[in-house]
Amino acid sequence: MKARVRVVRATGAASVGEMEEITLAEQVYRVLRKDIIAGDIEAGFPLRLEFLKERYGISFSPLREALNRLQTERLVVSTTSRGFRVAPFSESEMWDAIDARILIDCEALRRSLLHGDDEWEARMVGAFHSLMLATDRHADSLEPVEEQLEERHLSFHQSLIAACGSRWLLDLSEQLYAQTERYRRPSLRDRRRWNVGEEHRLLLDAATARDADRATKLLADHYRETGRMVAQVRKRLEHSPAVVSD
Repeated sequence: MKARVRVVRATGAASVGEMEEITLAEQVYRVLRKDIIAGDIEAGFPLRLEFLKERYGISFSPLREALNRLQTERLVVSTTSRGFRVAPFSESEMWDAIDARILIDCEALRRSLLHGDDEWEARMVGAFHSLMLATDRHADSLEPVEEQLEERHLSFHQSLIAACGSRWLLDLSEQLYAQTERYRRPSLRDRRRWNVGEEHRLLLDAATARDADRATKLLADHYRETGRMVAQVRKRLEHSPAVVSD
């Protein structure tokens, strides 16, 4: 089924055509980025313009702009002879991204615990409750982890650091999330059960207690444990015997 990018037409001082082109580039950037992070387009896959035009139903110009943006985020790489492709998987690159994410998110969490008010705490508790509702719905399902569960998982982590007071920390956190998530989700997509409750409940308890040392340790351990799990799954897949057909 072909994925289409919805066109949003804008009005104002600039021409409609100009504003539409900007909007199209932003939208295709978002949907292509989401597909890469989710593993719907595999690591190393060549991103030829004709393929992307067919997949998303959009012209070359906004596609090129989206690819250039994704290249700056290191989700896409390019060569002079082969064009763009999804960045390949690298375990050392994954651990580098995890270590960087720990540095950024733990600092943001410390600041958030220091400055967060009652409204921030209420949003954090609400985000955790929403995550648990999605987790409970998924617990008895035979389907792979659903998109709503992933979105609520991200929302909870974002709520933890939302009161840090630094736009730079929040932006860097979001970029590093994308880097680590593109390793986690394709590697673990076949897991039928995903028990997120206990680790996140402990994180919530430490955060509401404003225990920065415990909260940051739990967060760092959570990221590292995820990395170890991804590495184990990938090694198991690499050593699985190939299916040979006649």
